[in-house]
Amino acid sequence: MSQQHNSEQVCHVVVLISGNGSNLQALIDQQLKHGYRIAGVISNRADAYGLQRAKDAGLTSQVIDHKQFDSREAFDQEMIRVIDAMDIDLVVLAGFMRILSSAFVQHYQGRLLNIHPSLLPAYKGTQTHKRVLEAGDREHGVSVHFVTEELDGGPVVRQAVITVDSQDTVETLQQRIAEQEHRIYPEVVGWYASGRLTMTDSCATLDGNRLPPQGVRQ
Repeated sequence: MSQQHNSEQVCHVVVLISGNGSNLQALIDQQLKHGYRIAGVISNRADAYGLQRAKDAGLTSQVIDHKQFDSREAFDQEMIRVIDAMDIDLVVLAGFMRILSSAFVQHYQGRLLNIHPSLLPAYKGTQTHKRVLEAGDREHGVSVHFVTEELDGGPVVRQAVITVDSQDTVETLQQRIAEQEHRIYPEVVGWYASGRLTMTDSCATLDGNRLPPQGVRQ
């Protein structure tokens, strides 16, 4: 895997999934627009619908079943072996429901992106829509961030904000947040692909400027 992406070449991306793959679909649909190429898809679940999306798009995909490994570290080492053999510039997590080991995160430091359905640092972890409703928050959103060893704690690159309506449910929030995810995730991958986005000293940098804690928020 390249240590540094050459912006004059197409950025090769591998997408890691566990389920439906709606963000994968958005990344597939917008790769030409944003100047990157998905070189492969990896799932830890053989029944992930995202694998069908990859097949329909003519993408190489592979299943690495975490249940076949004795430990998280052993599973992650196999993923590292497979990914490095693909000569990838960027690893993108798109609904990949596994906590990554320190070794994996360190190996791809600065080349590993995730999307999380909350306005980080609020509501790390799961069931974010339910927690937002229970707290009575008027704002909710989604964050794209670099991955570090802290769960959902890496530097935020981009956030999209929605207003929570009194009629909103977990289902309506999930749908509205997904629309924002599909809009901003390919955009951020494009920033990386063009050489505009980097992570240095545990901070996200866009066009040479260090981003604030909330990243670019619109």
